[in-house]
Amino acid sequence: MARRSVKLGEETVMAMAVPQVERRRGFTQSVAGMIGLAVLSALVLGTLGTLPWTLNSAEPGGSARYEDGSLSAILLPPTWTGWTGGAAELALSLQKQRDDPAWSPTGDEPDPETAPTVLVRYAQVTLERAERGRGEGDAPVDLAALKHAQPSYPFGTDNLGRDVFVRSLTGGGVSIGIGLAAATISVLIGTLYGAFAGYVGGRVDGVMMRIVDILYGLPYVLLVVLLAVAGDAVVDEFDTKASARRHYIEAQAMVEVEARIDAGTAHGQVTEEAARRLMEAEPELREKYQAQADTISRLQPEDIKPWARTLFDVLVLLVAIGGVSWLTMARVIRGQVLSLKAQPFMEAARATGVPVVRQFVRHLLPNLLGPIIVYATLTVPQAILQESFLSFLGIGVQPPLPSWGNLAAAGLGELNTASSRWWLLAFPCALLGLTLLALNFVGEGLREAFDPKRSRS
Repeated sequence: MARRSVKLGEETVMAMAVPQVERRRGFTQSVAGMIGLAVLSALVLGTLGTLPWTLNSAEPGGSARYEDGSLSAILLPPTWTGWTGGAAELALSLQKQRDDPAWSPTGDEPDPETAPTVLVRYAQVTLERAERGRGEGDAPVDLAALKHAQPSYPFGTDNLGRDVFVRSLTGGGVSIGIGLAAATISVLIGTLYGAFAGYVGGRVDGVMMRIVDILYGLPYVLLVVLLAVAGDAVVDEFDTKASARRHYIEAQAMVEVEARIDAGTAHGQVTEEAARRLMEAEPELREKYQAQADTISRLQPEDIKPWARTLFDVLVLLVAIGGVSWLTMARVIRGQVLSLKAQPFMEAARATGVPVVRQFVRHLLPNLLGPIIVYATLTVPQAILQESFLSFLGIGVQPPLPSWGNLAAAGLGELNTASSRWWLLAFPCALLGLTLLALNFVGEGLREAFDPKRSRS
């Protein structure tokens, strides 16, 4: 450590120099954090920012852009792979061949019979796009119009002829949106739970933390799956009323069994098994009770709209993910509150009679913002990964609404030894991995900025 001389009268005393205070690095000094922020901003802008465009239809009354496809464009590789060279010229040959069955190519005209299959399909899509909106009496399209109508599929197309690029943008908006919403729910629950446990302390704190320990011991993914499946079951029952109708029919059959026992025409006890045997023996009774159920309004199916069902599935999914991912946040906030409430400024606030809510809002919360921001940033990629995993398993976001998870699941089925449609799996997985990497870089930069233990001079 540096020393300096201090002269006192005739003596010179070597004194310890004041140690330099280690300055905390800011977020802008983290190279990884800034790179992650730039990449993440581009991804969020490209996915969430384009949702109004991808969810709307290209034509009035048509399907949304992420659903729009052509049967001629099924499983086309990305445009940049080089299969589109000469598509307009081949489309012109296809037009001549269609209009004149006796036509045969001459000179430099390409022959549709010998052209590669992928190029022929690109030419078919080009011809369809060029002739869209034209009448039967219109003149044939020329080469310039065909070149202008050539499609561009940077990510290729799927098995229904839909643009994978547009679907990846929509799926990214869905996945990132669910991740952000689920992380927000997780942060709110964890902050309130941990702050309450840490501030109250004592036995209440002990009981609340033991609950957290129990939840930590349960399989995380299993809890999310159970909540998602339970939500689907509730929606199915609300939509079809199958369970309520079944209970009504069984109740009517049991009433019939009881009446026959009282009349002496049957023997035994009134049970559900007896009611089922009666309806199996007399099918007309089941038809009669089903007709009665059809006349009762509370037993009528609700016929939920597809968009409402999709919205409910997404809400259940984000609540399920956010409702079980707050445990780490609760522990971190509880530890911070235990440390902060022993500080002199908190003791002074309690001594002067500051209300508890004001203590939390004005004194605790500002000092908790650093850990909250850091752990919230690290919770978002976890939530996105959980959503993608559940959608990959088929219990998350359901088609036709895309997410990176169900896009990857659909692409996995197209990988085989005969013909590998690699673009269906590569691009959604690459975007998902890039997003998770960028979020972790941002979280690492924020941790360096807010955590003094990780700061460097």
